[in-house]
Amino acid sequence: MQKPFRWILAIMLVLNLACLAGCKGNTAEQKDNAAYTVMDVQGTSVNIQSKPRRILTMSMSTDEIMLGLVEPERMAAVNAMLDDPASSNVVELGKQVANKIRYPSVEEIAALQPDLVIIPDWGDLSRVAALRDLGIPVVVCKGPRSLQEIKETITLLAQAAGEPERGAILLSKMDKKLADIGEKVEKIPAEQRRSVVLISLMKGYGGAGCCFDEACQLAGVINGRAAAGIKNGEEMSKEKLVEINPDILFLPTYNNHGQFDINRFRSEYLDDPSLQNMQAIKNGQLLEPDEGYIYNCSQDFVFAVQEIAYRVYGDKFKLPPQQHLSAIEN
Repeated sequence: MQKPFRWILAIMLVLNLACLAGCKGNTAEQKDNAAYTVMDVQGTSVNIQSKPRRILTMSMSTDEIMLGLVEPERMAAVNAMLDDPASSNVVELGKQVANKIRYPSVEEIAALQPDLVIIPDWGDLSRVAALRDLGIPVVVCKGPRSLQEIKETITLLAQAAGEPERGAILLSKMDKKLADIGEKVEKIPAEQRRSVVLISLMKGYGGAGCCFDEACQLAGVINGRAAAGIKNGEEMSKEKLVEINPDILFLPTYNNHGQFDINRFRSEYLDDPSLQNMQAIKNGQLLEPDEGYIYNCSQDFVFAVQEIAYRVYGDKFKLPPQQHLSAIEN
């Protein structure tokens, strides 16, 4: 009788293990299908019925954040510039999402059938109520202007996507990368610190109070606009540029997939007789940083810091193209 009894025990054990495995799978599925609520930056409680599978965000930076939190197949669309190597540091990820958007209308957004829409607070907020009236969950986030606001936005988007653990992983990776860069920056003597002015197509961008300015500070670089008292959003005259007289000019490279004549824009500065005595032009210190990094307000802001340091202080900060922080296991 002992042998049949042992066989019965063995069969019961197998059945129990199978049941436990099934329960574990069911628990994960239940978690994905569970409803939850997120509070956006406007103080609105947004109800999300289950972990979203067709996510749409309204800016490159929020696309980049989301692509560090979710797989590309969970994106309903991404910004049209995300696969442009002149503007994006996530080109291959951008290519994996078939639908591309620029400034979609409410009708165009609805046609993509998103189950979550993220809109930065600098965008067209008139669409928020209309989309919510259609039953689409909309989370308004900050358009980050500092490292702290980037971190807050990552946390919010991770919650909205149902991936808070991945959000925490991203923040940890950011802190580690910035600490590594900071150790090298501290070794640069004060007398070797150099000044930079960013020449941007957005003529009011680059002054005090923006991500570029904070990236310069963390890279040990003097932001000429901020040092001259120019705030972000304020345009810099050419007379003021001459007065600042930076060591280095950062020149734009944006070309909108080859449709914009960037050389014509640059010639407004490089061929202007009134600017020829500036030390940056006289010394040929006209650099072209990777715009996918230096305009970045996602977790990849850390690479903006490294890119600025690399261009100004050399190979000890060398940075390959298309670097991207992700919390997704490969």
